[in-house]
Amino acid sequence: MRVAIAGIGVAGSYLASRLKREHDVVGFERMRADRHDSICAWGTCRTKMAELCALSGVDFAKYVTHDGRRMRVEVDGQEGFHIGLGGLCTYDKIGLIRDLVDGCEVRYGKAPALADLEAEFDVIVDCTGFHRSYLPRIRDDFYLPTYEHRVEYDSGAPYDDFYIRPFRGMSGYFWYFPLGKNAAHIGAGDYNRAHVDETRRFMEEHGGRITKTVGRPIRLATPGRCMPYSRGKVVGVGESIGTVFPLLGEGIIPSMVCADIFARNVGDVAAYEREVREHFAIYERVFRFVHAKLMGRFSMLRQGFDMLAIYRYMKRNEARFGMDIEMRNLARVARA
Repeated sequence: MRVAIAGIGVAGSYLASRLKREHDVVGFERMRADRHDSICAWGTCRTKMAELCALSGVDFAKYVTHDGRRMRVEVDGQEGFHIGLGGLCTYDKIGLIRDLVDGCEVRYGKAPALADLEAEFDVIVDCTGFHRSYLPRIRDDFYLPTYEHRVEYDSGAPYDDFYIRPFRGMSGYFWYFPLGKNAAHIGAGDYNRAHVDETRRFMEEHGGRITKTVGRPIRLATPGRCMPYSRGKVVGVGESIGTVFPLLGEGIIPSMVCADIFARNVGDVAAYEREVREHFAIYERVFRFVHAKLMGRFSMLRQGFDMLAIYRYMKRNEARFGMDIEMRNLARVARA
């Protein structure tokens, strides 16, 4: 099959690597090749990433920039605590993307018209993330704005490991993700739009040299809320159809898993959509939990069963999340 992949980010690059051996794959990336970047904090789980990348013949270990040991969590009005880490890491996202698409034709600086793609390709995969450029608009979309700097330090970074600070009401959180010894991604996402001020306050307190600044929304609407997944020759993969874990705003592994599901079902859209709905069904429960907190309607009585289901899901998948999952820590954040 002749396959167009629109958007060469996490999902698009990984999907290209999975399909390029058996299909004629062409990637399209609106950024120029010399300015191509993949925004948002580069935190993920080494174990799951190694498993996924191995399917493409790529050794994920060579891209890791920092292996986490303990993540500091500061919750407003409560004493801070630590979460033990067992795989959470940061990595060279751009380096991995470039190696995944090695051997594929990628047309940079282009966002071609749908009619042109339909005339040339059998399948058009929309991996354009939040923009969802080739699929119908989502009726009840839900997202958080985010803002982030890449920061370098000349004489020691303020933290040597992961640090997060959830905002009041679970409206979002501030993050510090190390990128090696003297660099980090620092930023925040917040439904109440305090993310820019919080990031600026951190910079004023700790200093550092900003080398990159990005701002973008992150979709929290789940796959069940992002229908349709397809229209004509177009099929959505990744954040374009809501594969972001709502509690953490984490989309790297979910989007790659979604691409893996598509690769296994290429040519059978119905089977792909069915497997996506089954795999990401728990995300709807997570979304209800987070949304109730954001809207001020949260109570342990009403959302207790959802919180228990989330805990059980994350506990079963500790290795995939790369951290120790404890109910008391989830409850601490929920009560803030």
